[in-house]
Amino acid sequence: MTTEPETDRQIIITRQFDAPARLLFLAHSKPEHVMKWFGPVGWPLTTCEMDFRVGGRYHFAMTGPGDQPGPPFGGEYLEIEPNRRIVYTNGFEAPGSPRFVVEVTFEEAGGKTTLTMVTTFESKAVRDQYVEMGFEAGTNSGLDQLAEVAAALQA
Repeated sequence: MTTEPETDRQIIITRQFDAPARLLFLAHSKPEHVMKWFGPVGWPLTTCEMDFRVGGRYHFAMTGPGDQPGPPFGGEYLEIEPNRRIVYTNGFEAPGSPRFVVEVTFEEAGGKTTLTMVTTFESKAVRDQYVEMGFEAGTNSGLDQLAEVAAALQA
């Protein structure tokens, strides 16, 4: 339990996509789509196991340049509102690794969708640690790829 304000423990990333919310939601809900966009360029998901339902779990792992394995990570889906919102836990699977909660919302207007991702960490120190590891840059790189996946789903 922390006494730090929630805003000090968060990273908020907002993006607008030229796609309807249903396609962005679809790209988050099916492994065959998630594998095409999740994670930074150069670190594709090579393990993508998903039980996309409230209470379901997921298990991901990335592989980097030169077949460098990344640490496995995953969590549990806490809330799912089709085409509107997904809330899930996340964190590396190594014992003692910090956990965090991610809330992704999809707000559609005029055929475009604003995606907002709010990640809330256990503490500001953990948040700062993830910032130093490149969390924001990696997430934004993945969202760049999500735009490509959404465009392909519209075609």
